[in-house]
Amino acid sequence: MTTEGVNKTAGEVMHEGAECIGEHDSLRTAAEMMRDMNVGALPICGDDDRLKGIITDRDIVIKCVAEGKDLDQTTASELARGLVWVDAGASVEEALAKMEEHQIKRMPVIDNHRIVGMISEADLAKELPDSKLAEFVHRLYAHG
Repeated sequence: MTTEGVNKTAGEVMHEGAECIGEHDSLRTAAEMMRDMNVGALPICGDDDRLKGIITDRDIVIKCVAEGKDLDQTTASELARGLVWVDAGASVEEALAKMEEHQIKRMPVIDNHRIVGMISEADLAKELPDSKLAEFVHRLYAHG
């Protein structure tokens, strides 16, 4: 593997066009969107079209289903967590450092105050040379 990926930006390696769940939408709607898009996390956007947080499939199961809450009455904003994001112009290493610091595997990418995509640890890891990849994996899972 080359070191070219280290010079890339978050915007160059992200999945473009992240679809948001609205902050007032139900968790059932979120789950259906995740199913239809085959994703495990959705950014939550407010009425002002700004990022409010992120919700994962695990959040829905642990914080709603397992707690006996109603999927149709509980809104995405009630489970919103981790307003952690990365600028589209940030380097791959900056994005990795932020994911490690917050122990997250997926993160919204923001450009000009708007969400433009989502980035995962896998997106970033494939851009790293083997030595950096091994270091990243060790740090990420050492906290497990």
